[in-house]
Amino acid sequence: MANHKSALKRIRTSEKKRVLNRYQHKTTRNAIKAIRVATVKSEASEKLSSVISMIDKLAKKNIIHANKASNLKSKLTRHVASLN
Repeated sequence: MANHKSALKRIRTSEKKRVLNRYQHKTTRNAIKAIRVATVKSEASEKLSSVISMIDKLAKKNIIHANKASNLKSKLTRHVASLN
């Protein structure tokens, strides 16, 4: 267990950040799955801009790596473009 006030505070803040990061990451993953499941192009393209924004925010906060974010955005864009 921590012995210093600053260490106790660090434990509290890191737990809050961990929970928030998990929530944001899981929400983004669910949104990505929704696009991949979508069969109508108009429906998927509506969701695409918001999901790309979510992915960019995760990369900016270092929750996911920048290259992974770029890879996800590319694959999703190609998927939406291939829909009829």
